[in-house]
Amino acid sequence: MDFNLDEDRRELEGLAADLLKREAGPQRLEAFEKTGAPYDAAIWKALAQAGLLGVVLPEDAGGAGLGPVELTVILRQIGAHVAPVPAYASLALAAAPIAAHGTAEQRALLAPLAEGGAILTGAYREVGPAGRVRTTARGDGDGYVLDGVKTFVPFAAESERILIPAVIDGGEGGGGIGVFLVEPGATRITPHPSATTDPLSRVELDGVRVGADALLGGVADGAAWTTLRRSAVLGAVALASGVIDGALTLTAEYVKGREQFGRALAQFQAVTMNIGDVYIAKRALDVAVWAGAWRLAEGYDDVDETLAIAAFNATDPVVKALYTCQHLHGGIGLDVTYPLHRYFAWGKHLGHLLGGPEDQLDNLGALVAQEA
Repeated sequence: MDFNLDEDRRELEGLAADLLKREAGPQRLEAFEKTGAPYDAAIWKALAQAGLLGVVLPEDAGGAGLGPVELTVILRQIGAHVAPVPAYASLALAAAPIAAHGTAEQRALLAPLAEGGAILTGAYREVGPAGRVRTTARGDGDGYVLDGVKTFVPFAAESERILIPAVIDGGEGGGGIGVFLVEPGATRITPHPSATTDPLSRVELDGVRVGADALLGGVADGAAWTTLRRSAVLGAVALASGVIDGALTLTAEYVKGREQFGRALAQFQAVTMNIGDVYIAKRALDVAVWAGAWRLAEGYDDVDETLAIAAFNATDPVVKALYTCQHLHGGIGLDVTYPLHRYFAWGKHLGHLLGGPEDQLDNLGALVAQEA
């Protein structure tokens, strides 16, 4: 059985890798971090000009209309180069659910995104376990009134719209959950501390009124929320897969070139075993990520279980592997002037976004119990 990408996806991967290697090198990232800007506009524009932002957008928005596997290819390269751009927010949290469920007017919001002229985002997390929705929406005349708090929202203040999942009129379960396109100015946005340069925010909705046309697809049957939730997890684990890949490459190069007692570190058995552990953690995540992307694209019923397995690997073994990468670098691994710190910060950030390993084990156990 061949688990490799097909030719078209390999070409997409190569295009993204070459562009980001050129545009997001360590010196470029170091210079960007001194600016205090929320993202690197030049890299973002370069991705748009190469057609990479439009790959997963619908054709009527100027995109190629491709799906979860292609999204994974792009985000994995973003993670491998720790590129400071709002690709996860715009593509995974916003574009995927809008493309799948939006009306013609709502899908029109995606056209500027394909050109790198707009940013969108979504609110996947709230206080409590990942994937739970407590924000409410009650009918009010020809619109809705939203109340609740969202956390870990990336690029909230910079976005044209924030996708806000909410339970309509106290409904429970999958039915009754709708996703609303809300203008950031209608909410109260408070910056969150972040391990990365990406701006994170707490978004409070206190009696925010929106029109009926803000409801994604015009229905609240839970389908748009399911798409957003799955895409949020897939996007995060794809980034984590790229992050550990980049960290492993950097660490392997370091131990090959660094000498101790007249020998390269890579020649010591203990170092070799530690590098092997990092590789195993990376491969375990890779397998789950590609399985999740493919099963989501094909519509398999067990996609949530596969994504939960990937999320567990991203929040536990991969985070531990990043600590190992730091350890193998010695003191320089903690130096913020050395590139490894970016991979470590991104890995920790993604682990928090996904809710941590215990959260994922609880989620996986609940999914297995449903099938019993």
